[in-house]
Amino acid sequence: MKDKWTRHEFRKTRTRRRIAEAAHGLPRLSVHRSLKFFYAQVIDDTKGVTLAEASSQAEAIKGKRLSSKNIKDAQAVGKLIAEKAIKAGVSRVVFDRGGRVYHGGVKALAEAAREAGLKF
Repeated sequence: MKDKWTRHEFRKTRTRRRIAEAAHGLPRLSVHRSLKFFYAQVIDDTKGVTLAEASSQAEAIKGKRLSSKNIKDAQAVGKLIAEKAIKAGVSRVVFDRGGRVYHGGVKALAEAAREAGLKF
């Protein structure tokens, strides 16, 4: 049996491959969840450029945070990344959950981004 990290890398690679096939040139909203924080980036894979980024360490979120990692932090990051992406001229993206299960914080971040105006 492969170790936990190898299986995670396989899931991440499989997810990115399927997203690349279905994207048709749309930027990718990539979500990363560490042990303490949430991170999100809008990436244009054709140019290899990050168009917008947000994290739960951002000054806009850091002062209002109750704990370092919870659903409310994920929602705040989702709202912030949607605002930054729209300001950068991106309204449609494909969602990359990064090999994580679409549940909990990842789901909260995605739904908050949708509510803030990002379409995926």
